[in-house]
Amino acid sequence: MGPCFRRDDAVVCSERRMNPHLRPGIIAALVALVLDQASKLWLLFVFDIADRGKVTVTPFFDLVLTWNTGISYGWFQNESAAGQAILLAVKAVAVIVLAIWMARSRTWLATVALGLIIGGAIGNGIDRFAHGAVVDFALFHAQIGENTYNWYVFNLADVAIVAGVAALLYDSFLGVPAAKAP
Repeated sequence: MGPCFRRDDAVVCSERRMNPHLRPGIIAALVALVLDQASKLWLLFVFDIADRGKVTVTPFFDLVLTWNTGISYGWFQNESAAGQAILLAVKAVAVIVLAIWMARSRTWLATVALGLIIGGAIGNGIDRFAHGAVVDFALFHAQIGENTYNWYVFNLADVAIVAGVAALLYDSFLGVPAAKAP
């Protein structure tokens, strides 16, 4: 029930309705966040990846522990407390802006996509707050002749963010027109 006010000796209460697409976006954010944090906690404290070092899973995929003190792809590496606080503050502002956008979204796909991005951003933000760096662990690579080509080391939060951005792009180009970002 929304706010109530008095009109002509009667109490009138307005009903605020949630965007019908908002619930799936919130669920997407929570699922992304829980899967990300559960995978990192399991790898750090149960599997003990720090002591195991590189673990070959397939000929093209390894589990490795990397502490990313920067942003995407390791850019802007900064191990100082001030640098980490700035990155955390920027991430918090981004999550708030994305949440406002998600609340205004007009399509189910855009809302879920924004939820995935939010969940991934919060997951990496929790790492930055708890560890001073983001826990990355997944490494794809290809051996071609004598050369090994490695992709960036990433985590499930990164997967959620990339999937969310891809879905948001799909929705903006091919879906129903979505609400503009605030």
